[in-house]
Amino acid sequence: MREAKLTRKTKETSISLSLRLDGAGRSDVTVEEQFLRHMLETLARYASFDLTLEASGDNLHHLVEDVAIALGTAFRQALGDVPVDRIASAMVPMDDALVTVALDIVDRPYCDAECPDALYAHFLRSFAMSSGITLHAIIERGIDEHHVVEATFKALGTALRKAIVPRENVLSTKDTVRFGSG
Repeated sequence: MREAKLTRKTKETSISLSLRLDGAGRSDVTVEEQFLRHMLETLARYASFDLTLEASGDNLHHLVEDVAIALGTAFRQALGDVPVDRIASAMVPMDDALVTVALDIVDRPYCDAECPDALYAHFLRSFAMSSGITLHAIIERGIDEHHVVEATFKALGTALRKAIVPRENVLSTKDTVRFGSG
């Protein structure tokens, strides 16, 4: 089973989560910020991840940032070393919004995410950095910021679901990268 459980406690936040990559898109998210809850439930549904998360924080910025870090860390742990399809993208329309997310599950963390809400752009960056993925989010069009952010989370979930499909061998000309000492 590709799953992870972790807690993250700082002076600013307290987070407990469990993540199952090969799930059914079920979520049980408890956070005070309802839009964050909605985005996490959306991500889990479109990725087909099972996510249980309980989080609190001293302010919204710290809460969103630390939830993204914890989720990215859990994603990386749950993924393990099994070879996966790795590269995927998804274009998602939602009313006036049209967003493309492209990603590569490779240990080269990078994020270039267009997002009308700086807090959720920060979520995407924090998730990408802590999970070690390359992530691009491009707003093709959109007027309503809620629709743009939600379409981004739907596209991220869809791309992650496609990218984590197991395969027999590593999809890389480098094969598996190993580090040694000396």
